[in-house]
Amino acid sequence: MKLEPREIIDTCSQHYFNWKEEALAAKDPEKAKKYMEKAFFWLELQNNLLILWTIDKTMGNDPIVKEKIELAQANINKKIVDYASSILDDITEKY
Repeated sequence: MKLEPREIIDTCSQHYFNWKEEALAAKDPEKAKKYMEKAFFWLELQNNLLILWTIDKTMGNDPIVKEKIELAQANINKKIVDYASSILDDITEKY
């Protein structure tokens, strides 16, 4: 499923601001650092997805570019899976 720019920005921004607020509210510096890393993940994800969307719309008809877009998307998907795994680890640690 490919998202449109507005969906990318809305989703990633919401998560970025939520984690940023958690970081600013955290009393423990280690927790604040962990929360900021999560916030930056969403900021980086937003940028990467918007760049891929732009490349796809402007040069996506080129088979070589299309292949590179698919590889980049696979790398992004791996990062999302790793992120989800870290969230599950955090939840497991908490309980």
